[in-house]
Amino acid sequence: MSHLKMIDLFSGAGGLSEGLREVGFSSVYANELMRCYARTYARNHPEAIVDQCDIRSLDVKEVRKLLQLDVGELDLIAGGPPCQGFSINAPKRSSQDERNHLFRSYLDFVEEFRPKSVLIENVPGLVSFENGQTLQAILAALAEIEYNADVKILYAPHYGVPQMRWRTVILAFRDGQDPLDAFPSPVRSAPLRVNFTSNFEGRNIVSLPAKIELPKFTSVFDAIDDLPALENGGACEDFAEYKTDPQNGFQRAMRSSSKGVLNHRSARIGKVNQERLQYIPPGGNWTNIPRDLLPKGMQRARRSDHTKRYGRVDPEGLASTILTKCDPHWGAYFHYSQDRVFSVREAARIQTFPDHFEFLGSLSEQYEQVGNAVPPLLAAAIGRSLVEVLNKSRAKHVAVEWRA
Repeated sequence: MSHLKMIDLFSGAGGLSEGLREVGFSSVYANELMRCYARTYARNHPEAIVDQCDIRSLDVKEVRKLLQLDVGELDLIAGGPPCQGFSINAPKRSSQDERNHLFRSYLDFVEEFRPKSVLIENVPGLVSFENGQTLQAILAALAEIEYNADVKILYAPHYGVPQMRWRTVILAFRDGQDPLDAFPSPVRSAPLRVNFTSNFEGRNIVSLPAKIELPKFTSVFDAIDDLPALENGGACEDFAEYKTDPQNGFQRAMRSSSKGVLNHRSARIGKVNQERLQYIPPGGNWTNIPRDLLPKGMQRARRSDHTKRYGRVDPEGLASTILTKCDPHWGAYFHYSQDRVFSVREAARIQTFPDHFEFLGSLSEQYEQVGNAVPPLLAAAIGRSLVEVLNKSRAKHVAVEWRA
């Protein structure tokens, strides 16, 4: 089965769609409120209708008619709707919480389109939010509209993403398939530390490797070392040449269909951070900085705390979770060998966006779009498992029809 039809809600710049496209899904529609995010999505997914508006303003039936899709024809609805305000058991609170209405809008699309499958992603903290009641409410709401749903927490390095990033993923099917069959198994080994609630309804929902012998994780060096050198606050011209030929499979994959380097621009760090950086070795952090150069709050911190702040990333290790700013006060965002923070393209590489993917908007907007995205390689791993389940279901239906 190829060219499976999907729509992406709360799409952001399109990390989910990018990864899912790699395994055979084609986005026919996306909704995103932020204008710069929607512009980036449209630039990179010209085949999709991109609706830049508040999802609550939409007539979902009219959207389905616009797309000329019959009920049940769509293969997948994917997205990262805000879930933390959702509850089916607290109508008073639900009427006051705007986030609840946003998730309700997501469910409205599911009810109207009746897709064969549903993918919802969120932060790991969703599992413990309100002692698990919000997650229970989400699964119950999907069950009410006849979807069999389940949940796992996935670790991005297990799927080739070179950063410490966790995501809660909910998968659901309407035709009786077991959603647990659609979660991808880890394909790489990686160091991990679970610092969040991983138990839900009496079971551990973190997806862990089933095999002892797995290839090693992709390191930061593996991910970005072929990109051109930059000065602090510097930028390459669009479609600049790479520093080297591809050095490994990851770089070859990222450079596929690329005509050169895009978005290789770095935020400028101030004089005091430039001075601090001189004391930090690769793999080091704020504890390497002389006390009188530290921010006042950090001068009072215990040396065992905030171990990623003002970090110069270890080239042979994993990056900190890429956030909406590569701000050294937030994590290890100093380049391992250049005296600056990661560029937009380096952050995008660490998020596993291919190099042909272009981010639009201001420098700060580009960093935001990268940091808020789902890593495409993680999305592709999920999508690959989804395709297998959907193919089996389709083959089963065909066999039943043939016998009839």
